[in-house]
Amino acid sequence: MVRFFNKEEESRIVGAIREAELATSGEIRVHVEVGARKPALEVAKRLFHELGMDSTQDRNGVLILLAVDRREFAILGDEGINKVVPKDFWDSERDLMQQHFRRGDFATGIELAIQQIGRNLKEYFPYQTDDVNELPDEISYNK
Repeated sequence: MVRFFNKEEESRIVGAIREAELATSGEIRVHVEVGARKPALEVAKRLFHELGMDSTQDRNGVLILLAVDRREFAILGDEGINKVVPKDFWDSERDLMQQHFRRGDFATGIELAIQQIGRNLKEYFPYQTDDVNELPDEISYNK
């Protein structure tokens, strides 16, 4: 299995996911893909289903995919999110990540984007006291 982040970076990203999910019932995952033969968005669409992201109760999963060797990334929200948010909803997260990625600071870009996603999704999918963590918070890697 390929590792892209060191242990400290992984810990920061997983911590950001857990913190964001305390503000929203949305589910956030990060996946690192190496050797993708297709554009990041196509890979993200395939993985969204494979990772079970389309099976959350409110269809409010978010996948951040890094296709590292292609130097591409994608942010994909499930249909429950996309039905209620403005069309440009993901633009600020994309721009934030690009800003940090250009400097080679991938972990910070993802961490800050996750925090922003949590704050932004809170308006549409606030955290409920009976909320269940439906998906793993750990970063997944292709094998």
